[in-house]
Amino acid sequence: MDFKPKSHEKIQQLLDKGVEIPNPGTLDIGNDVNVDQISGDGVRIYPGCRIYGGKTVISSGCKLGYEAPVTIEDCQLGSKVELKGGFFSKSVFLEKANMGMGAHVREGCILEEEAGGAHSVGLKQTILFPFVTLGSLINFCDCLMAGGTSRSNHSEVGSSYIHFNFTPDADKTTASLLGDVPRGVMLNQPPIFLGGQGGIIGPARLGFGNVVAAGSVLRHDYPGDNQLIFEQAPAGSVKNYRQAAYPGIGRVVKNNILYLANLTALEMWYTHIRKPFLEAQPFGLLLYAGVLEQLAAGKKERLKRLKAMAQKAVASGKDVPARRELHEKISLIEE
Repeated sequence: MDFKPKSHEKIQQLLDKGVEIPNPGTLDIGNDVNVDQISGDGVRIYPGCRIYGGKTVISSGCKLGYEAPVTIEDCQLGSKVELKGGFFSKSVFLEKANMGMGAHVREGCILEEEAGGAHSVGLKQTILFPFVTLGSLINFCDCLMAGGTSRSNHSEVGSSYIHFNFTPDADKTTASLLGDVPRGVMLNQPPIFLGGQGGIIGPARLGFGNVVAAGSVLRHDYPGDNQLIFEQAPAGSVKNYRQAAYPGIGRVVKNNILYLANLTALEMWYTHIRKPFLEAQPFGLLLYAGVLEQLAAGKKERLKRLKAMAQKAVASGKDVPARRELHEKISLIEE
């Protein structure tokens, strides 16, 4: 009986390249994985890891699965990335990005240099600028967060934080902009601090240098900078409820358009500024392509959600000019 793993040949190729694999028999590597896109320089893959996808890239110095097994599917990892345990799909991690055990990172995520999270963090369609740090037990899907200047002066999300991104009307037009791209990419803005045991009801906007007190759930926009913010829960009450009423549809549309504009700005930043710096790195063009792919996916997701909301709003039976206008002109946003 042959006890060799089905991916024995690829595992042997990695070992021959110099990849450190303490227990080779425990790995599973998909048939579509390109071994040429995995560096042999300082890469260490701990027992129980699974690597899938023809677009997967693992650069020098990466460490996978130190705290628990890791599954990677079509991710691009820059140098010295550490994914310590969890599931990672269709996302990009630039130099020294890191995630702790229990991470669940789905499509559309970009973690820039030295961004990361502690244990049990869930992300999807999330963009973290350099140095942004998430604590533990966090659900932070559909966000872009900037702010901070260095590893010792960075934006922070406290533990047990939730970005609420799904409405009672089953909408997900809820992406929140924490900081912004035009200023954030310069790495010269004061950090944002979101206190633990709190949350944001998306879509929301928050300026640089803002400190949100622990336990606060943000229900409003605070686009100004350098504020200390306390939000209290509304008083208990029972009211009549009607589906698809959309009383604040104007604010929702505005915040979504601003979010899309920031994604476009970030795409231009990579295209015209960051590309040559990435090209100078091993696998740099593959990292660059991965970033552009996820930014395109992010814009597609936001437009899809806006269109779905516009359709429901106009079909709700209440004739409101603003809803009709949104439905009629939604295609202009794509242009």
